[in-house]
Amino acid sequence: MPSPPQALCRHPIVQAPMAGGASTPRLAAAVSEAGGLGSLAAGYKTADGMYQEIKQVRSLTSRPFGVNLFMPQPEYADPAAVEVYRNQLAGEATWYETELGDTDVKRDDGYEAKLAILRDDPVPLVSFTFGCPTRKDVQALARVGTTTVVTVTTPEEALAAQEAGADAVCVQGVEAGGHQGTHRDNPETDRAGIGLLSLLTQVREAVRLPLIATGGLMRGAQVAAVLAAGADLAQLGTAFLVTPESGAHALHKQALTDPRFVRTELTRAFSGRPARGLVNRFLREHGPYAPAAYPQVHYLTSGLRKAAAKAGDPQAMALWAGQGHRLARELPAAELVEVLVAELDAARAVLAGHGAAGPGAGDGTDGAA
Repeated sequence: MPSPPQALCRHPIVQAPMAGGASTPRLAAAVSEAGGLGSLAAGYKTADGMYQEIKQVRSLTSRPFGVNLFMPQPEYADPAAVEVYRNQLAGEATWYETELGDTDVKRDDGYEAKLAILRDDPVPLVSFTFGCPTRKDVQALARVGTTTVVTVTTPEEALAAQEAGADAVCVQGVEAGGHQGTHRDNPETDRAGIGLLSLLTQVREAVRLPLIATGGLMRGAQVAAVLAAGADLAQLGTAFLVTPESGAHALHKQALTDPRFVRTELTRAFSGRPARGLVNRFLREHGPYAPAAYPQVHYLTSGLRKAAAKAGDPQAMALWAGQGHRLARELPAAELVEVLVAELDAARAVLAGHGAAGPGAGDGTDGAA
């Protein structure tokens, strides 16, 4: 019988699975060892690459951890729109002396092969992004004792996850860095994301599942806020991006607190799917024209992004970041967990103190300012 996700860790802190290299085995193990729940990102990896990372985590910790899978993507993309975007990026390829990537790619991210490994050699938790697994797949993981979590961005997606038999949902607010985990990639809803606290309340009232809250969380007091709003756990990504255990590029880590990067924005510029990143030159110039074509655009721009990183130029890198990025702290992962827990405890103590006194207690007022 799978455990609820909150039973897998001592502290209500989950390290977000960040695809693209940031979520290393060292990071996942360090967070789990510190009492949180570490996560691996299987997205963009081969099935064997995922398995090798699982083995590395097991060699570093005996504590529970999670693995995140990307759901296969249906064919939305207009090939003509992708070619128009390829032509637009030709100048970038010339500038960085690289080739634009092949867009004739599989859209399933090796899902079935990865799922087969996770059924044969189970891990404590498997989460899903960009869609909802079938009831059959959820039941197969349940039979081997694996807890399943589905990333959701609306109450309707949460209901679909509950119907599929998932053990929990990860409620992703629009503040979150990286890709929005929407189940359908509909360009008409690109500006319709819901803030985390509002979304948490809506999902809490829609489903009976445990909730993991994520989106812009950087401090223990924010963790206390989402727990008070009905979450069982809080998931942080950008906060762990700058840790030494993170595999994020050094330029990416530096950019999070660089005053040149003042804000984040949702964009399709780098991958063809809405993702929140620091606003840089590439995002400004190409974001308005990028088609809804994931993962084609991801592979189209992959070489460009790598070439920009090699050239030391963050202006053409995908600098994924949540809205709280300026609050990033360069601490080892285990120490960051300890600091977050201390801040959480302090915030809870303040809330408890206010609760004991009651609003306006002892001063004859009703608590109004």
